[in-house]
Amino acid sequence: MIPVNQPLITKQDAIAVFKSVKSGWISSAGPQIQLFENKFKKTIGKKYCSLVANGTAALEIAIKALNLKKNDEVIIPNFTIISNVFAVIKQGLKPVLIDCDLETWNMKIDDVEKAITKKTKAIIAVHIYGYPLDMERLLKISRRNKIFLIEDAAEMIGNKFKKKYCGFYGDISTFSFYANKHITTGEGGAILTNSKNLYNKIEKLKNLCFGKINRYNHTDLGWNYRFTNMQAALGLSQLSRLKSIIKKKIEIGKFYYENLKNNKNFYIQKPRLGIYKNIYWVIGLLIKNKKFTANIIRKKLKKTGIETRAFFWPMHKQKVLKKLNFKFKKKFPNSEYLSKYGFYLPSGIGINKMQVKKVCIEINKIFYKNHNV
Repeated sequence: MIPVNQPLITKQDAIAVFKSVKSGWISSAGPQIQLFENKFKKTIGKKYCSLVANGTAALEIAIKALNLKKNDEVIIPNFTIISNVFAVIKQGLKPVLIDCDLETWNMKIDDVEKAITKKTKAIIAVHIYGYPLDMERLLKISRRNKIFLIEDAAEMIGNKFKKKYCGFYGDISTFSFYANKHITTGEGGAILTNSKNLYNKIEKLKNLCFGKINRYNHTDLGWNYRFTNMQAALGLSQLSRLKSIIKKKIEIGKFYYENLKNNKNFYIQKPRLGIYKNIYWVIGLLIKNKKFTANIIRKKLKKTGIETRAFFWPMHKQKVLKKLNFKFKKKFPNSEYLSKYGFYLPSGIGINKMQVKKVCIEINKIFYKNHNV
């Protein structure tokens, strides 16, 4: 079986974690945490960094730190991970959904502008799969309307919009270090900001909002969303080779693209689309030949020993939101199309060229008999 993701944990990584364990700093205190925070914020170009338990925790903390009022509106993509909408509704806020673009798979910025009302207080700008969003345009929109911009760069570690790393642009930016991300700590996430006030709130919220004078007289509803020294040790080791990781991911993406681009039955994203560079967090295929749904192709590939993963399921069709009586009047044709006909291929940093070649051969065989890569 060729798994959909193979993380690459090197000997250097293992030694770094072992040293942390041997030192006794294994929990949410220890020197590696601050070192990782300092190095990561400098890499992205932010003043403050707070490491947390995972990317979902980062989003939940980010939303709560803004002190929004019940029923305030937050604009989010309809085609995204469920964590975005959970972070919004858990604070009693109203998610406003935006359909995606069929080329970039990111939310349509024209629709973002149209969706802003007096109740809109924030935008969660999520970079989806490979291409970055136009963050300069979103930043202008948020400033003009005096609303917060949360930049979810969980899938974009190491990619840039123009000359700045993704995560640079948001009032608050969030990241994930899950096993399938470019930099992994197993689980884990980060929240970055230039606001000292927001940073102080974030630090309290992730650590149960302990009191200053009486530690166990808590000041607010918070979480235990702390990060461990062992994770930080692994993160530091991985971050030290970020450029080589990104280079390898782009090589994987380009190899897939060159070997699949002539198959007219599906759309595969180019290495570059105008000003947008593709970092290929995942290599997605969007089927154009509607004789085949994504599920049909995925089952055929599984029989050949190739694991794949479905695209995100759109927010407006989520069972949990229907149970909670959320109703969305608008239609989202692009999100529905991607969720039915899109899936992604094995593309973890640990995959090798022969495995990628096998995947390409098997995909083309499904559509073209006796087709050789």
